[in-house]
Amino acid sequence: MNFIVSKRRPAQPSLPDHPAPATPGTGRGLGLGLPVIALLAVLLVSVVLAIGLGPATISPADTTRYLWAALTGGTLPAGDLTGYQIIWEVRTPRVLLAVVIGAGLSVVGVTVQALVRNALADPFVLGVSSGASVGAVTVIVTGALGAFGIHALSAGAFAGALAASALVYLASYSRAGLTPLRLVLTGTAMAYGFQAVMSVLVYLAPDGEATHTVLFWMLGGLGAATWGSLPTVAVIVAAGTFLLHRHARTLDAMALGDETAASLGVDTAALRRTLFVLTSLMTGAMVAVSGAIGFVGLVMPHLVRILVGARHSRVLVLAPLVGGIFMVWADLVARTLVAPRELPLGVITALVGVPVFITLMRRKGYVFGGR
Repeated sequence: MNFIVSKRRPAQPSLPDHPAPATPGTGRGLGLGLPVIALLAVLLVSVVLAIGLGPATISPADTTRYLWAALTGGTLPAGDLTGYQIIWEVRTPRVLLAVVIGAGLSVVGVTVQALVRNALADPFVLGVSSGASVGAVTVIVTGALGAFGIHALSAGAFAGALAASALVYLASYSRAGLTPLRLVLTGTAMAYGFQAVMSVLVYLAPDGEATHTVLFWMLGGLGAATWGSLPTVAVIVAAGTFLLHRHARTLDAMALGDETAASLGVDTAALRRTLFVLTSLMTGAMVAVSGAIGFVGLVMPHLVRILVGARHSRVLVLAPLVGGIFMVWADLVARTLVAPRELPLGVITALVGVPVFITLMRRKGYVFGGR
């Protein structure tokens, strides 16, 4: 007895795949073709292995067979139904979401570090994640946005992120525009305010289960990944990555300072507004489905700069691939290390990110974000 697999294609992230032009005479200017191909191969292998690994381990051959059947509408024996459901309905959307989140956080991290000219900047430095946390906690504690059903938490988090972005923008805007220092200081101050509001909501939560859910969400995780939640965030991250890559040359100029950028014909005020909106939308969309996952957007950009230099046309090509690979394996550790329980993903990324960042800081000759 066989069952027919319906043909349904997953919404996969569209990552930038155009290598930057070569720069003759430098070791880092030999082109990005080989690194991109190598990283894509590693990413593909990582995805297949991560989909098959877990409390119920499925061999790579069977994993590939189930995925092929799902993508082509093929036929499988009835005895494979359970394995197919585990692979296609549970693990595949989660692993693909890990790729999307890792890629998006890395790209946003690269951009924000240039936006505020701060090597310690990450996607959450502007208070967006704290605002998203307030929105999510409000939904968890009060049951608001019940009309959205299972997507209520994501809707609340995204609404909170947008509200936080608007508040940070209005508070930091001046006649001089959005200056890096004002953005960082305003975002940091707003983040403390949002965290205070969130703490009050958690303290007033009527039961311990809500508090546990809030804590797990704040530390990040992909346990709620479904085929329904994947397409929207994948499209937003892919579109944002494409648009940010188009600004690669102006990001190079901005990283040198506003005066230098202006002398090169860059409208820094308009560019900073555009980048702020793009990064806020991308961060809000990602936090809405994964919670706040730290260190990925902070560490991955620096690792990529070590490999290919500080030119954003190169960094923005490789950063999403490196971030996607890292997030796939970090999520695998989070869901298998203490199985059947699951660790918050932010714990794993922090345990890896802290020593890596300290090693980078002590690396001789490396200037964070510099040339």
